[in-house]
Amino acid sequence: MLDVEWINDHAQDFDVFHLHFGFDAVAPAELQRIADALHANGKPLVYTVHDLRNPHQTDPSIHDAALDVLIPSADQLITLTRGAAEEIERRWGREATVIPHPHVVPLDKLNRPRVEHDTVTVGMHLKSMRTNMNPLPVLRTLLDEIRERDMNLLVDVHTDVVTPGMTHHNPEVAALLDSVRDRDDVQVHVHDFYTDDELWEYIAGLDLSVLAYRFGTHSGWLEACHDLGTRVLAPSVGFYHQQHPGVLSFDWDDHGQPVEGQIAEALDQLENMGPWRATREERIEQRRRIANAHAEIYRTALAGRPS
Repeated sequence: MLDVEWINDHAQDFDVFHLHFGFDAVAPAELQRIADALHANGKPLVYTVHDLRNPHQTDPSIHDAALDVLIPSADQLITLTRGAAEEIERRWGREATVIPHPHVVPLDKLNRPRVEHDTVTVGMHLKSMRTNMNPLPVLRTLLDEIRERDMNLLVDVHTDVVTPGMTHHNPEVAALLDSVRDRDDVQVHVHDFYTDDELWEYIAGLDLSVLAYRFGTHSGWLEACHDLGTRVLAPSVGFYHQQHPGVLSFDWDDHGQPVEGQIAEALDQLENMGPWRATREERIEQRRRIANAHAEIYRTALAGRPS
């Protein structure tokens, strides 16, 4: 659909064009032609600004150039947190409606009891070492800190990170994981991508999920953790901490290391914190509010765009 010809051929089939993701490989000039084609056909563009910094791109200027087209061109803007809306206002002079991220885990799984376990389990999933990941400094800190506490550390990583010759192979990560396999308080799981059900089971088995992102804006992973009752420790970049109250925090120093003592403090806090979980009823009600908010935005966009 991100194609001028498709828009011209199918303009009679839709009322509003709502963009979320999928434009990473589209040049800014082509994005402008797409926005112009929508407007030439009398079709409003609604854009949900999930990312103010693309987590897959090292150079922020690439995403910035796309935002410099999409945000001024959109008839209506949505974002997920107040902090992101304020940055949009500051950088582009545009007002974005704040609509929180909905549930990620299916509703029928939200009220299931969590599996009881005796030892606090901290999890860190390296996935396939996405561009914004900086796991080694955090992982080394966690390995030191859990020695001092009655905790277990579960480290997951995709097969491609530890397999020589694969796209995301990282010898430093592979060597560190090999060096801790004999520790009784550490488990290393190497696997391919989880299915959705496997992912929900994995998250629900943790007491704390640690996000080691160097940069970013919002997190769907964090939302899944909140759905399943797993606390989150996230860096102070982006607006993760505005998604839900109670997200634990650490800062990066100027050398790309966690500020000394902050992860230890978060682990100490964890043992005294109460439940942190969305209920099925809360997420259903939130979903209704989200749907109503979108309907109002679509009506406003249509009213402001001549047919």
